Amino acid sequence: MRIRSVEATWLRAELPAAQQHVSDFGRIATFDAVVVQVRTECGLTGLGEAKPAVGSAGNGAALAAIVREELAPVLVGQDPRQVNQLWGRMYNGVRAGLAARDGRAMPILGRRGAHMAAIAGVDLALWDVAARARNCSVLELVGGATRDRVKAYASGGWAPADRIGEQLSGYVAQGFRAVKMRIGGMDGAVRASIERVRAARAALGDDVDIMVDAHGTLGVAGARQFCAATHELGLRFVEEPVASDDRVGLAEVRSAAMAPIAAGESEASCFDFAELVERRAVDVLQPDLAIAGGLSEGLRIGAIATAHRLQLAPHCWGSALSFEAARTLALASPAGVFVEVPMGGAPLLRDLFQPDLALADGTVGPARGPGWGLTMDEDLFARWARS
Repeated sequence: MRIRSVEATWLRAELPAAQQHVSDFGRIATFDAVVVQVRTECGLTGLGEAKPAVGSAGNGAALAAIVREELAPVLVGQDPRQVNQLWGRMYNGVRAGLAARDGRAMPILGRRGAHMAAIAGVDLALWDVAARARNCSVLELVGGATRDRVKAYASGGWAPADRIGEQLSGYVAQGFRAVKMRIGGMDGAVRASIERVRAARAALGDDVDIMVDAHGTLGVAGARQFCAATHELGLRFVEEPVASDDRVGLAEVRSAAMAPIAAGESEASCFDFAELVERRAVDVLQPDLAIAGGLSEGLRIGAIATAHRLQLAPHCWGSALSFEAARTLALASPAGVFVEVPMGGAPLLRDLFQPDLALADGTVGPARGPGWGLTMDEDLFARWARS
């Protein structure tokens, strides 16, 4: 089996006004992703996703170009089932042989940012091919699940204090037993974030897990103020209270907070997560598998979480491809405790594919079918394709 071609297409789906929301990222009017297709000479095609931004909106042209111009030449003619070897070739470049010989990474300059996201998209497609070639799911290929089901949380929560309870209650009415809301810079002041979270807890009662996400927009003092004022609310975790580059500040917040601290959606590799752990800055690791090197790197990050008795809750705000990767990792890793389900407008999740999002007591089970278990709507793909 050999790779015949590697293709990357930036998809942009316009969101109707009713499905748009406003956060610290501004008004989100589009849902974007780069879909990678690895085609083999024998007719199999694997699908993966690379993300141009941590939110849903972003320009994917450069990301698609990296896949086509830099990664595809490394991969064409190779056996797609050799996922680990091909990941090393993409990550280490011309020194891949030396890295394999000596057992340590010798990465290319693009070991962060867009290049790593491009590698992620290809990696997810390679896993899809490798599993389809064996007529099994990716979860089966990595050794199966450590649990039958994993808790899902509804990710949204942008409404003001007087409507946040109604918005989050709507998620609970769909079967979720855990919800996440946005706080921080979008609120203008820490006291406004505190007021909104108190309103959410009052509306939901004590039996629903509430997480909050500041998108790294608070300073250390503001984050500590927020955590102190909300500790009696029993938040399941506080996500990215400060900027991802402020490792020392994040550790300060964690040392003072009663709630667990989560982070990782902005990180690019297992080395970033190892540093967060070494700094004692985090309780819950949140790799985005369409950003941080794909499932291959996700498995390594999951091992770090397990070894340090931390929890794993993969970040997922993209298409059904990155959702299935996140679900697979959460089920496969002993540390996996949650999988994120985007709310609001998410056409690349719910329309481009038809993933099984059925809930049972707030949990989801494994995907069905070979590979990621997904079939793409080719008409929607053609409609949303940009480059």
